[in-house]
Amino acid sequence: MINTMQKDDSVKEIIYILAIAARFEREGQYNIAKILRASVDAITRRAAFNLNLTMDRSKLIEELDRIKETLSNHGVNPDFGAALKRGKNAMIEGNLPLIGEIPHPHICRRCGQSYLRKPTTNCLTCGSWPSSFQQFLPVYWLSEFDPLTVLEHLRETPKEVKKLLAGLDEDIFTKLPVNGGWSIRQVVTHLRDAQGVLSTRLKLILEQDNPILTSQAVFDWATREDGKPASTNDIFDMYWSARKKSLDILETIPLKDWWRTGEHEEFGKLTLTQQVSYFAAHEITHLRQLNNLQPS
Repeated sequence: MINTMQKDDSVKEIIYILAIAARFEREGQYNIAKILRASVDAITRRAAFNLNLTMDRSKLIEELDRIKETLSNHGVNPDFGAALKRGKNAMIEGNLPLIGEIPHPHICRRCGQSYLRKPTTNCLTCGSWPSSFQQFLPVYWLSEFDPLTVLEHLRETPKEVKKLLAGLDEDIFTKLPVNGGWSIRQVVTHLRDAQGVLSTRLKLILEQDNPILTSQAVFDWATREDGKPASTNDIFDMYWSARKKSLDILETIPLKDWWRTGEHEEFGKLTLTQQVSYFAAHEITHLRQLNNLQPS
């Protein structure tokens, strides 16, 4: 167990590395700075991963109150705490907090001043222009791939899924992991359901000007058995059939259509590129999950 003093020293060392990275940037040494920033990201992500939190939904919601106090103690904009409270209330009511309740936060890259929305004036602390602030999107998937890379992943990921299903029977597909989580059948159902949402949104964005993209709680659908085929392979076939139809559309639209937009209730204004990138990158994360569910 690391004692409190050791933890404080580790935090100070991480902050010092970030300060050194900023100093190298002022010297124009951007490649050195990127290694320092990436190293800090690796350290913090590994530490978070190793905590292996197993809280249930109600406990997670309760944690928001404690975290709000921590953020306040560190001088984070009170608007962030207010946004978390709105998010907490939405979860208690069984809803997803929407973009109007929790806008994208912006952080001044130079001094760390925090803003819940992109400010229209210079940073109140260091004077930096608002166009230089870093915007935090809900997930990195929204800006991960360009159109050609998106198409490649949309073609290849179902093939990887099919390989992971090959030779397994329904008893294996429906077996729940001992440490909790989804079965293989539920993961495949989730991929099918997500593809269904993509199909609908693709049609809306191409046929309407900036349509409303209704937020969908796709994760909640995976465990429902009503209306599902008896065979998991049949669920996969539905997923792959719908995917091929989407690919037929995306491979033939004019390049300019990749920048048509929709107004997502949860994420705000999105281009078609961002929306499709989201789904392409999202399903790649489930390949590890399917691989870990393979019988030993």
